[in-house]
Amino acid sequence: MVSIANYNPLRRVLFHDDFDQGINGWCELVGNHGGDLDRIRPAVADLRPPQLSSCTFFDIGTHGALDGTYSLKLATRKKAGHQAVAIKRLTSQARGLVQFETWFTFKAEQQFGEDLADWDGNQDPSEANFGDITFSNDICEPGGGPRYMFALRYRNADADGRLVQRWLYKTSLHTTTKMAVAGREIEHTDIHVRDPRDWVEVPGGHQPLCFNEVATKVNWHYLRWLYDTKARRNVELQVNDRTLNLRNIPVPFYPETYEGLPNLLNFLVDVRTVRDVRNFLFFDSIVVSVDW
Repeated sequence: MVSIANYNPLRRVLFHDDFDQGINGWCELVGNHGGDLDRIRPAVADLRPPQLSSCTFFDIGTHGALDGTYSLKLATRKKAGHQAVAIKRLTSQARGLVQFETWFTFKAEQQFGEDLADWDGNQDPSEANFGDITFSNDICEPGGGPRYMFALRYRNADADGRLVQRWLYKTSLHTTTKMAVAGREIEHTDIHVRDPRDWVEVPGGHQPLCFNEVATKVNWHYLRWLYDTKARRNVELQVNDRTLNLRNIPVPFYPETYEGLPNLLNFLVDVRTVRDVRNFLFFDSIVVSVDW
C-alpha cells in the first residue's frame, strides 16, 4: 500500500486512493441523457472508462506502479482530439483549501515501422505523439450559489508534433448539457472549453517533464495542486521541483443557476491525444486533503 509519507497533505485527508486496493470510485464521465442514451452529446459520449493497469508493455513485460502492481489508467482512442476522462464525485462539508496530490506518468503508444533515419538514439519519436493532460474539478455552492470549474492543462506537444511542454489554464466555460439544449453553445472536441484555442499559458509555465528515451520506460511525477473554494480561486501548483503561483489566474463562472448540485465537489483527470496515436495516463495513487 502506498504510504501517506509519499505525500504532503493538509490537516484532514478527504480520501487516499491506492489503486492496488481497487478503482476507488473513479469512473467515466458521461453526458446527461434523461434516460435516453441517444441524447448524449457527441462530445461527451465516448470518454472511455478508466481501468486498473499493471503497466505491461511489449518489450519489458510488467512494469507495475510506483508502489505495488496496479495504477489507474486512462487511454484515448487512436483519433486526434479524442479525450479519456475519469471523474470522482463528492460533496463538500465546508469551503476552504482543497489539495489534490498524485504520482502520475504519461506515455504515447509505441509506433512501429517509423523512419528512424534522423533518430539520435536519445529522444524517442513517441514523445512528440503525446498531447495533453488536464486536472480539473466541478464545484457548485448551495442555495443557488455559483458553479465554476478550475482546470489546469499540461500541453506536451501540438498536432504537428512540436514539443510545447507548458502548463495552461482555460479562459472559457465547459459547455454543459443545459447550455447545449438551450442552443447557446456549439460543441467542440475539447470538453473543457467553448473553443479548443481557449487556453493560455500559466506565467512561468514552461516545464519539460521526464518522458525518458523509450515509449515503455516509465518515470513517476509528483503533482500537488492547491485551490481555495472559499476564495473561489487557484492557489498554487507544484510538479516535481517547480511551484507555480496561480492566485491571479482568472476563473470563469456560469451565469445561470444549476439545480440538483448543492455542495458539488467533483474531481476530474483526463488525457487528450492531438494526433492519430493512442495516449495513456497512469496514476499510482491520489490523495485529496482539506483544511476544514
